[in-house]
Amino acid sequence: MKNPETRLINGFPFVRYTCPQYASKELISRSAAFYEFMNQRRSVRDFSDKPIPREVINNLILTASTAPSGAHKQPWTFCVVEDAGIKKEIRKAAEEEEYRSYTSRMSEEWLNAIKPLQTDWHKPFLETAPCLIVVFRRLYELNDDGSKSNNYYVSESTGLACGFLLAAIHHAGLVALTHTPNPMNFLTAILKRPENERPFLLIPVGYAAEETYVPDLTRKKLSEIAVYY
Repeated sequence: MKNPETRLINGFPFVRYTCPQYASKELISRSAAFYEFMNQRRSVRDFSDKPIPREVINNLILTASTAPSGAHKQPWTFCVVEDAGIKKEIRKAAEEEEYRSYTSRMSEEWLNAIKPLQTDWHKPFLETAPCLIVVFRRLYELNDDGSKSNNYYVSESTGLACGFLLAAIHHAGLVALTHTPNPMNFLTAILKRPENERPFLLIPVGYAAEETYVPDLTRKKLSEIAVYY
């Protein structure tokens, strides 16, 4: 018997989409509450080494995978690094690249821009955090017969998934940092990723250290970021 909640459209199966709808007052309240919650999210560099349950990490990644993607190709791979030896290797390689960036690659304007953050090329959090999630973007798919299938809007799709991931991490009561040592090819080599993948983002995840401080920064006002027509 055909499920009344499904139908074929031009030969492809579709399911009925249902979503709760709220009256205006509750809609405003819920959107404001979520904004206030997300506005507490900060990039953190001081991690506890307390382990995270594997089920939590799985749920974070599954949440990230609900992000929209070009042609629904889901062009991402989330590599979870918990092994201390691999984390140490990643830190060593990342610090080598970061040292070059801070001492010769970054312009004076760039260095001045990040002064309020008080960062440098030392990245101890890459070993302290109990988990590193290394996100790779999949340029194309490798089929069993050796052929290739295109993916579409790969960077945009992977970026959206990372945004979902960061929101999920914050919702779980954990902290994270978006780390982008440049170049990041060492991650491909260390994690032995296939030829169709490129490193996109390195995200340490964990609990905040018992005593954690973050820069006292403010975000742009709505009038500075939104334009209505």
